[in-house]
Amino acid sequence: MWRRRVGALLRVWGFWPTGVPERRPLSCNAASQAGSNSPRCWNCGSPGGPGRENGFFCPQCRALQAPDPTRDYFSLMDCDCSFRVDTVKLQRRYQQLQRLVHPDFFSQRSQTEKDFSEKHSTLVNDAYKTLLAPLSRGLYLVSK
Repeated sequence: MWRRRVGALLRVWGFWPTGVPERRPLSCNAASQAGSNSPRCWNCGSPGGPGRENGFFCPQCRALQAPDPTRDYFSLMDCDCSFRVDTVKLQRRYQQLQRLVHPDFFSQRSQTEKDFSEKHSTLVNDAYKTLLAPLSRGLYLVSK
């Protein structure tokens, strides 16, 4: 019990206990990259982070990137921002995106990519469900 609490506190403070896989403290480089204006890949550090053309993969190392929190459901699902939505096109886009980011396709990748895959997949599911139903689509439009 204490070990989990101590480990959690060390993670919060930026110190990582030995023996924890896939965890390492932020280096000065990573901290400076996180504060910079140009988005960078978490894996290789090359320019072209979340602002890329498709917003999912690094163009250099093809690592899955973190989801863009500023992206709305209409742009994610490649739909016009209106109440009228082509549901056939929406369904095709949903299937296309799930083939790209579904967690089943990232089982052999790093834990970071697994986590990003789950976040992307959840975001795609939420966007699809919201835009598919007219009532939730209308409420989403009003809330934007």
